[in-house]
Amino acid sequence: MEPTTIVAMIAAVSGIVLGWMGKTQAFKKDVAQEAGSGASLRTDVEYIKHGVDDVRFELKDQVRRFDALTERVTRSEERINQAHKRIDKLEE
Repeated sequence: MEPTTIVAMIAAVSGIVLGWMGKTQAFKKDVAQEAGSGASLRTDVEYIKHGVDDVRFELKDQVRRFDALTERVTRSEERINQAHKRIDKLEE
């Protein structure tokens, strides 16, 4: 065999090996990047989930307060009506 043929074969084989190694490294980088972005996405979703849970808790608390306030207003209206009736009786 001629030296140029041997050099060409070595160059071809080394090109294939180096190309394969480069492709493998790029694949590993892509996998690591996807894993990192997946973890980041999962963290963001958990943060949003906790925020929604907090809003639900606050909403339940506001509903409870509103119900208590509604009850107080109803009682006050009843007392005002009774007071008006007593005043009307006194005026007669």
